[in-house]
Amino acid sequence: MPDLPQLLLFMAAGWLLNLTPGPDVLYIVSHGLRHGARAGMVAALGIVSGCFVHVFAAAAGLSALLATSATAFTVIKWIGAAYLLWMGVKLLFSRGGRLDLNAARATEADLWLVWRRGFLTNVLNPKVALFFLAFVPQFIRPDAAHPALAFLLLGVLFNVNSLPINLGYAWLAAWAARRLQVLQAAMGWMDRIAGLMFIGFGLRLALAEHPTKP
Repeated sequence: MPDLPQLLLFMAAGWLLNLTPGPDVLYIVSHGLRHGARAGMVAALGIVSGCFVHVFAAAAGLSALLATSATAFTVIKWIGAAYLLWMGVKLLFSRGGRLDLNAARATEADLWLVWRRGFLTNVLNPKVALFFLAFVPQFIRPDAAHPALAFLLLGVLFNVNSLPINLGYAWLAAWAARRLQVLQAAMGWMDRIAGLMFIGFGLRLALAEHPTKP
């Protein structure tokens, strides 16, 4: 494990990285805006759960396979891109509607679906696996006795460290939706904008080349 200054740097870098908008943030914010803080927080937990899969896979060496095998990368890439495109098209052609800010009205089945989609959004993105493989080892000493264990512990810390940011996005989105009445009439357009953004993320992932390709 790194020493305290390096550990604090690792945590600060993690916060900055999680503040960067992307499909994960978009997914959390869209649910926080439409269904309130509870749904947004469940979306955030789904995203973080997907990150844990990548951490465990990287510690087991599967992310190294994605980094070295163009075939494995391409298969996962196309699955992830197809999923993002499917979500984007679904949002793009949704009928919209008014905000439902009463979190108590969300059923357990609804929240399970929100969690599952957030989980899949993250798990099916091979670039997340490659991110962990590129970022975390920078904070592991070359002479570490158990580098896989150090990687696992740092990955878990990164995910736990991301919770305040992701849950904060959910809470802020719900707070804004309650106070900005214009959102009530604009939710249909927001769904379509979010749909276009998801389609954009999906196309960008589909066009991404393997990192070892010259």
